[in-house]
Amino acid sequence: MTHSSVPTHVGYIVDGNRRWAKARGLPGFEGHRAGYHTLQDVLLETIHSGVFYVSAYVFSTENWKRSEDEVGKLMNLLLRVLKTDAHIFVENNVRMRVLGTREGLSKPVLKAIDDAEELTKDMTGGQILLCLNYGGQLEVSDAVKAMIRAGVAADDVTPDEIAKYLYAPDVPACDLIVRTSGEQRLSNFMLWRSAYSELLFIDKTWPDMTKQDVSDILDEYARRGRRFGG
Repeated sequence: MTHSSVPTHVGYIVDGNRRWAKARGLPGFEGHRAGYHTLQDVLLETIHSGVFYVSAYVFSTENWKRSEDEVGKLMNLLLRVLKTDAHIFVENNVRMRVLGTREGLSKPVLKAIDDAEELTKDMTGGQILLCLNYGGQLEVSDAVKAMIRAGVAADDVTPDEIAKYLYAPDVPACDLIVRTSGEQRLSNFMLWRSAYSELLFIDKTWPDMTKQDVSDILDEYARRGRRFGG
């Protein structure tokens, strides 16, 4: 089955920040700082290339297992994205949304999420979806809980019905998922929306990614012939 040459939804598994820093003899956090700058460039370049939905796996539910110091610094970087950089979304006519559970997030982070989503809710040029405190299995289990609370009968449970209860249910499946740093796994990212995604694994660490890589990624997608089991 053929497809449009431009995907509707590209998901990025942001990987390799700490390895980037280690290779340069720098503290791990310097890799996250470098990755933060790359995030803005790559996500906006993907939007500007015609992709309407761009998701990025920036903090998983498993990342809480890291040291308290590293988690704290990561949260400060995420606050910077949500607060200090919020005007960038507006200037680029991009809506920013956060996918994930709110459980465990601090009040300042929750407020920053709400404020950024409110500020950008009327932007029409594309959507950047930050997967923050996100886990694919948790997303599905939260959807099931919501269905039970809504009184959905067992006989009415279908894939289409479950999809209505996912985080941001209007967001379509990923056409393409890109992971950096050479690892070849999904790591609990977009498990429901990845059923027929094209997968692309790149050896570069995330901080080494450039706008040219976005062009190369979309060229690779255009060369592929997608199949959906038919």
